[in-house]
Amino acid sequence: MNLRAVLIVCGVLVALVLLGAAGTVLAFPFGGAAACPACYGFERLPANIFIERAASPEQRAQVAAVLEQARGRVAAFYDSADTQPRVLVCVSDDCYRRIRSAGSRGNALLDLALQLSPRGIDPVIAAHELSHIELHHRIGRIRHLMGVIPAWFDEGVAVVVSDDRRYLMPPDAADRCLVRSDEALPSGMFEWRREMGRNDNRQLYAKAACRVADWMRAKGGATTVTRLVARVAGGTSFGEAYAAER
Repeated sequence: MNLRAVLIVCGVLVALVLLGAAGTVLAFPFGGAAACPACYGFERLPANIFIERAASPEQRAQVAAVLEQARGRVAAFYDSADTQPRVLVCVSDDCYRRIRSAGSRGNALLDLALQLSPRGIDPVIAAHELSHIELHHRIGRIRHLMGVIPAWFDEGVAVVVSDDRRYLMPPDAADRCLVRSDEALPSGMFEWRREMGRNDNRQLYAKAACRVADWMRAKGGATTVTRLVARVAGGTSFGEAYAAER
Protein backbone atom coordinates (compact mmCIF):
# COMPACT_ATOMS: atom_id res chain seq x y z
CA MET A 1 0.00 0.00 0.00
CA ASN A 2 1.44 3.42 -0.97
CA LEU A 3 1.95 6.38 1.39
CA ARG A 4 -1.20 8.17 0.22
CA ALA A 5 -3.35 5.13 0.99
CA VAL A 6 -1.73 4.81 4.42
CA LEU A 7 -2.50 8.45 5.17
CA ILE A 8 -6.13 8.01 4.09
CA VAL A 9 -6.56 5.02 6.38
CA CYS A 10 -4.93 6.88 9.27
CA GLY A 11 -7.17 9.86 8.63
CA VAL A 12 -10.27 7.68 8.83
CA LEU A 13 -9.08 6.20 12.10
CA VAL A 14 -8.39 9.64 13.56
CA ALA A 15 -11.89 10.76 12.55
CA LEU A 16 -13.39 7.75 14.29
CA VAL A 17 -11.38 8.45 17.44
CA LEU A 18 -12.66 12.02 17.39
CA LEU A 19 -16.27 11.10 16.75
CA GLY A 20 -17.47 13.76 19.15
CA ALA A 21 -16.20 16.54 16.90
CA ALA A 22 -19.04 18.61 15.44
CA GLY A 23 -18.14 18.04 11.79
CA THR A 24 -17.95 14.28 12.18
CA VAL A 25 -21.26 14.17 14.04
CA LEU A 26 -23.01 16.12 11.29
CA ALA A 27 -21.52 14.00 8.51
CA PHE A 28 -21.81 10.66 10.30
CA PRO A 29 -24.49 10.67 13.03
CA PHE A 30 -24.16 6.92 13.69
CA GLY A 31 -20.60 7.61 14.76
CA GLY A 32 -21.74 10.53 16.87
CA ALA A 33 -24.41 8.41 18.53
CA ALA A 34 -21.89 5.65 19.21
CA ALA A 35 -19.55 8.16 20.84
CA CYS A 36 -22.28 9.88 22.87
CA PRO A 37 -25.46 7.79 23.05
CA ALA A 38 -27.11 10.13 25.57
CA CYS A 39 -26.73 13.00 23.10
CA TYR A 40 -29.04 11.11 20.73
CA GLY A 41 -31.63 10.09 23.29
CA PHE A 42 -30.34 6.65 24.29
CA GLU A 43 -30.22 5.22 27.80
CA ARG A 44 -27.78 2.61 28.97
CA LEU A 45 -28.76 -0.95 29.80
CA PRO A 46 -26.42 -3.70 31.05
CA ALA A 47 -24.00 -5.39 28.62
CA ASN A 48 -23.13 -2.17 26.74
CA ILE A 49 -26.64 -1.84 25.29
CA PHE A 50 -28.10 1.63 24.68
CA ILE A 51 -31.82 1.84 23.99
CA GLU A 52 -34.08 4.67 22.91
CA ARG A 53 -35.19 6.59 26.00
CA ALA A 54 -38.89 6.14 25.15
CA ALA A 55 -38.65 2.33 25.21
CA SER A 56 -41.10 0.55 27.50
CA PRO A 57 -40.00 -1.97 30.16
CA GLU A 58 -41.30 -4.76 27.89
CA GLN A 59 -39.25 -3.50 24.95
CA ARG A 60 -36.15 -3.25 27.13
CA ALA A 61 -36.58 -6.83 28.27
CA GLN A 62 -37.11 -7.98 24.69
CA VAL A 63 -33.94 -6.24 23.52
CA ALA A 64 -31.87 -7.81 26.31
CA ALA A 65 -33.20 -11.28 25.44
CA VAL A 66 -32.63 -10.82 21.70
CA LEU A 67 -29.05 -9.70 22.15
CA GLU A 68 -28.30 -12.54 24.56
CA GLN A 69 -29.45 -15.00 21.89
CA ALA A 70 -27.52 -13.22 19.16
CA ARG A 71 -24.31 -13.11 21.16
CA GLY A 72 -24.73 -16.80 21.92
CA ARG A 73 -24.86 -17.62 18.20
CA VAL A 74 -21.70 -15.63 17.52
CA ALA A 75 -19.79 -17.13 20.46
CA ALA A 76 -20.84 -20.65 19.43
CA PHE A 77 -19.59 -20.13 15.87
CA TYR A 78 -16.29 -18.41 16.69
CA ASP A 79 -15.75 -20.46 19.88
CA SER A 80 -15.68 -17.16 21.78
CA ALA A 81 -16.83 -13.57 21.43
CA ASP A 82 -13.86 -11.27 21.82
CA THR A 83 -15.74 -7.98 21.42
CA GLN A 84 -18.25 -6.00 23.45
CA PRO A 85 -19.38 -3.27 21.04
CA ARG A 86 -21.82 -0.54 21.88
CA VAL A 87 -25.27 -1.57 20.70
CA LEU A 88 -27.67 1.27 19.85
CA VAL A 89 -31.29 0.13 19.65
CA CYS A 90 -34.14 2.23 18.29
CA VAL A 91 -37.74 1.27 19.00
CA SER A 92 -39.18 3.99 16.74
CA ASP A 93 -38.58 4.98 13.13
CA ASP A 94 -37.98 8.59 14.20
CA CYS A 95 -35.07 7.47 16.35
CA TYR A 96 -33.55 5.48 13.50
CA ARG A 97 -33.93 8.38 11.07
CA ARG A 98 -32.01 10.61 13.48
CA ILE A 99 -28.96 8.46 12.95
CA ARG A 100 -29.62 8.40 9.18
CA SER A 101 -30.08 4.70 8.69
CA ALA A 102 -33.67 4.55 7.50
CA GLY A 103 -34.35 1.51 5.33
CA SER A 104 -31.84 -0.86 6.94
CA ARG A 105 -32.50 -3.21 9.84
CA GLY A 106 -29.02 -2.88 11.31
CA ASN A 107 -25.49 -1.71 10.63
CA ALA A 108 -22.05 -2.29 12.10
CA LEU A 109 -19.30 0.28 12.60
CA LEU A 110 -15.94 -1.48 12.37
CA ASP A 111 -15.67 -3.47 15.62
CA LEU A 112 -16.88 -0.56 17.72
CA ALA A 113 -20.65 -0.39 17.57
CA LEU A 114 -23.81 -1.58 15.90
CA GLN A 115 -27.24 -0.07 15.48
CA LEU A 116 -30.57 -1.87 15.28
CA SER A 117 -33.81 -0.49 13.88
CA PRO A 118 -37.24 -1.42 15.25
CA ARG A 119 -37.36 -4.14 12.56
CA GLY A 120 -33.87 -5.27 13.53
CA ILE A 121 -34.74 -6.29 17.09
CA ASP A 122 -34.40 -9.93 16.17
CA PRO A 123 -31.74 -12.54 17.01
CA VAL A 124 -31.00 -13.19 13.33
CA ILE A 125 -30.41 -9.53 12.42
CA ALA A 126 -28.43 -8.84 15.60
CA ALA A 127 -26.27 -11.96 15.16
CA HIS A 128 -25.57 -10.97 11.54
CA GLU A 129 -24.21 -7.58 12.61
CA LEU A 130 -22.34 -9.02 15.58
CA SER A 131 -20.67 -11.52 13.24
CA HIS A 132 -19.36 -8.63 11.16
CA ILE A 133 -18.02 -6.97 14.30
CA GLU A 134 -16.33 -10.14 15.55
CA LEU A 135 -14.70 -10.82 12.19
CA HIS A 136 -13.55 -7.19 11.82
CA HIS A 137 -12.10 -7.25 15.34
CA ARG A 138 -10.15 -10.42 14.69
CA ILE A 139 -8.72 -9.06 11.45
CA GLY A 140 -7.89 -5.68 12.93
CA ARG A 141 -9.34 -2.28 12.08
CA ILE A 142 -6.64 -1.22 9.63
CA ARG A 143 -6.78 -4.50 7.71
CA HIS A 144 -10.56 -4.30 7.62
CA LEU A 145 -10.43 -0.76 6.22
CA MET A 146 -7.93 -2.00 3.63
CA GLY A 147 -10.53 -4.54 2.47
CA VAL A 148 -8.42 -7.64 3.05
CA ILE A 149 -11.55 -9.79 3.44
CA PRO A 150 -13.90 -9.72 0.42
CA ALA A 151 -17.37 -8.36 1.10
CA TRP A 152 -19.01 -11.53 -0.23
CA PHE A 153 -17.13 -13.66 2.30
CA ASP A 154 -17.86 -11.30 5.21
CA GLU A 155 -21.57 -11.22 4.32
CA GLY A 156 -21.77 -14.94 3.61
CA VAL A 157 -20.23 -15.79 6.98
CA ALA A 158 -22.66 -13.43 8.72
CA VAL A 159 -25.61 -15.21 7.09
CA VAL A 160 -24.27 -18.59 8.23
CA VAL A 161 -23.55 -17.38 11.77
CA SER A 162 -27.02 -15.85 12.12
CA ASP A 163 -28.67 -18.88 10.49
CA ASP A 164 -30.78 -16.60 8.33
CA ARG A 165 -33.40 -18.84 6.71
CA ARG A 166 -34.21 -16.17 4.13
CA TYR A 167 -30.94 -17.09 2.41
CA LEU A 168 -30.05 -20.59 3.61
CA MET A 169 -31.73 -23.90 4.31
CA PRO A 170 -31.54 -25.26 7.90
CA PRO A 171 -28.15 -26.55 9.14
CA ASP A 172 -29.27 -30.18 8.98
CA ALA A 173 -30.29 -29.93 5.29
CA ALA A 174 -28.32 -32.06 2.84
CA ASP A 175 -27.76 -28.91 0.78
CA ARG A 176 -28.16 -25.54 2.49
CA CYS A 177 -28.00 -23.51 -0.72
CA LEU A 178 -31.01 -21.66 -2.03
CA VAL A 179 -29.08 -19.98 -4.87
CA ARG A 180 -25.82 -21.49 -6.14
CA SER A 181 -23.68 -19.42 -8.50
CA ASP A 182 -20.16 -19.55 -9.94
CA GLU A 183 -20.08 -15.88 -10.93
CA ALA A 184 -17.66 -13.40 -9.37
CA LEU A 185 -19.28 -11.81 -6.33
CA PRO A 186 -18.58 -8.25 -5.10
CA SER A 187 -15.35 -8.07 -3.16
CA GLY A 188 -15.28 -4.42 -2.07
CA MET A 189 -17.70 -2.86 0.40
CA PHE A 190 -18.79 -0.14 -2.02
CA GLU A 191 -19.06 -2.65 -4.84
CA TRP A 192 -21.29 -4.82 -2.65
CA ARG A 193 -23.56 -1.89 -1.84
CA ARG A 194 -23.71 -0.86 -5.48
CA GLU A 195 -24.74 -4.37 -6.52
CA MET A 196 -27.36 -4.45 -3.79
CA GLY A 197 -28.89 -1.35 -5.34
CA ARG A 198 -28.93 -2.91 -8.80
CA ASN A 199 -30.06 -6.45 -8.03
CA ASP A 200 -32.35 -8.45 -5.79
CA ASN A 201 -30.80 -8.27 -2.32
CA ARG A 202 -32.05 -11.72 -1.45
CA GLN A 203 -30.26 -13.24 -4.44
CA LEU A 204 -26.96 -11.56 -3.59
CA TYR A 205 -26.98 -12.61 0.06
CA ALA A 206 -28.12 -16.12 -0.86
CA LYS A 207 -25.28 -16.51 -3.38
CA ALA A 208 -22.66 -15.35 -0.87
CA ALA A 209 -24.09 -17.56 1.87
CA CYS A 210 -24.17 -20.59 -0.44
CA ARG A 211 -20.54 -20.14 -1.44
CA VAL A 212 -19.42 -19.89 2.18
CA ALA A 213 -21.63 -22.78 3.32
CA ASP A 214 -20.36 -25.07 0.55
CA TRP A 215 -16.75 -24.19 1.38
CA MET A 216 -17.29 -24.73 5.10
CA ARG A 217 -18.97 -28.10 4.55
CA ALA A 218 -16.09 -29.29 2.40
CA LYS A 219 -13.38 -28.07 4.77
CA GLY A 220 -14.57 -28.77 8.29
CA GLY A 221 -17.12 -26.22 9.41
CA ALA A 222 -16.72 -23.08 11.49
CA THR A 223 -13.10 -23.79 12.42
CA THR A 224 -12.21 -23.32 8.76
CA VAL A 225 -13.43 -19.73 8.97
CA THR A 226 -11.58 -18.97 12.20
CA ARG A 227 -8.36 -20.44 10.80
CA LEU A 228 -8.65 -18.34 7.65
CA VAL A 229 -9.36 -15.17 9.63
CA ALA A 230 -6.35 -15.81 11.88
CA ARG A 231 -4.08 -16.28 8.86
CA VAL A 232 -5.32 -13.10 7.21
CA ALA A 233 -4.89 -11.20 10.48
CA GLY A 234 -1.29 -12.46 10.53
CA GLY A 235 -0.57 -10.98 7.10
CA THR A 236 -1.49 -13.76 4.68
CA SER A 237 -3.59 -12.60 1.74
CA PHE A 238 -7.18 -13.76 1.61
CA GLY A 239 -6.56 -15.47 -1.72
CA GLU A 240 -3.67 -17.48 -0.33
CA ALA A 241 -5.48 -18.38 2.90
CA TYR A 242 -8.67 -19.33 1.03
CA ALA A 243 -6.74 -21.48 -1.43
CA ALA A 244 -4.86 -23.20 1.39
CA GLU A 245 -8.11 -24.05 3.16
CA ARG A 246 -9.58 -25.30 -0.08
